[in-house]
Amino acid sequence: MSAPLHHRGVAALARALAAREVSAEEAARHFLGRMKAHQDLAAFVSVDEEATLAQARAADAALAAGKAGPLAGVPIAHKDIFVTTGWPSTAGSRMLADYRSPFDATVVRKLAGAGMVTLGKLSCDEFAMGSANENVAVPAAGLDAVSPVRNPWDRERVPGGSSGGSAVAVAAALAPAATGTDTGGSIRQPASFCGITGIKPTYGRASRYGMIAFASSLDQAGPMARSAEDCALLLSAMCGPDPDRDSTSLDVPAEDFSRQLHASLEGLRIGVPKEFVGEGVAPGVRAAIEAALAEYEKLGARRVEVSLPRTELSIPVYYILAAAEASSNLSRFDGVKFGHRAAQYKDLAEMYAKTRAEGFGDEVKRRIMIGTYVLSHGYYDAYYLQAQKVRRMIADDFQQAFRDCDVIAGPAAPTVAWKIGEHGGDPVADYLADVFTLPASLAGLPGMSVPCGFDGSMPVGLQLIGNYFGEAKLLNAAHRFQQATDWHRKTPEGF
Repeated sequence: MSAPLHHRGVAALARALAAREVSAEEAARHFLGRMKAHQDLAAFVSVDEEATLAQARAADAALAAGKAGPLAGVPIAHKDIFVTTGWPSTAGSRMLADYRSPFDATVVRKLAGAGMVTLGKLSCDEFAMGSANENVAVPAAGLDAVSPVRNPWDRERVPGGSSGGSAVAVAAALAPAATGTDTGGSIRQPASFCGITGIKPTYGRASRYGMIAFASSLDQAGPMARSAEDCALLLSAMCGPDPDRDSTSLDVPAEDFSRQLHASLEGLRIGVPKEFVGEGVAPGVRAAIEAALAEYEKLGARRVEVSLPRTELSIPVYYILAAAEASSNLSRFDGVKFGHRAAQYKDLAEMYAKTRAEGFGDEVKRRIMIGTYVLSHGYYDAYYLQAQKVRRMIADDFQQAFRDCDVIAGPAAPTVAWKIGEHGGDPVADYLADVFTLPASLAGLPGMSVPCGFDGSMPVGLQLIGNYFGEAKLLNAAHRFQQATDWHRKTPEGF
């Protein structure tokens, strides 16, 4: 008996659509119905049923004519940090609550070119700043008030952030796939918290054009889906050079990331940094990671100990550099050209001040203030310049480790998802949760999270980090693990 549509991944749906076992319109209607039935999760912030169905009908026509892309008719939802024509593009902020883009982000355009059908836009922390998806200022679709996104494994817990809406959409089977962005772990950490697979490619692999900027030297797009196989298909469609639109886009041809999926892991050296399995890691998380590493050894891989000695320094380095870039990038939101503008003001200076005070949330204001401070005269050398030097050292630590291993493994986060509101007014508690994802982001390395077990009733993600352009090797390691285990097939009760 065939699995229900919402339990089929990207690869399975693509095969069914190509064989005409199901139509793109039927698949789209099925997922639109699930989105309405689970509005309480607050995953979607914008839905346009007619626009979705129009795309689905176009995909059906292309399939019938034999002119369809490789993912024709497969539904996908986009994090609301990517601009899209036809849907609002808010970045989770009051500042852009009414903004509609006249163009699509390159990632959105590429996935549409592969034939995918957009289901809607997904909730995210405001301007992608957060680790819990609690920093959102835009009401979810179907809800009257602003609500944090809720983890389907436990609605009282956070889904992780900033791509929390994307992770929940996949985990709750509201969409077979979603786009996310990862600045300091915002694909890997929510993937871990929600029990799905997500990958951040090498910095520059996927174009940042049309991705509303937070920290330009760190932001990177990536896919989130049920399995490594699905992520490989999505990443193959997303990546490729974009020199006319994104100056940070790498001149590296697009490739088929699924080409090595089934390769043997015999002899693969998996480096386990001692800093990733020490104090601060919850016992249940550590146990799940150790079990996953034991499974890899059964598959022929060899565990080796490595060191990333500056892991703890990644937190202050990241929150200096990311805040500095945010203070620059967000200066464009001043009420003059687009976005929110204060209704009452006496002069230009007051319009700037009131517009930004009204439009930005607390976390965004906090990071703008930190960033402006570390870039200011007298503090640039002491903070920003020193952080850049340590960032280089963190990247060097990885290259030293890769002399002894092929892939680095450890937890994606030190704990499972915490309760909504648990960190209250302590933003540092959220920052500390990123300690294991930040180093790879600072180095610009590819990394992913793969479901590997549970701590109590909540999922645990195994983080895999590769060397530059090592996405295919990472996906191979993840896929072979998923062939041997079924953690990625587990679904929350009722979904």
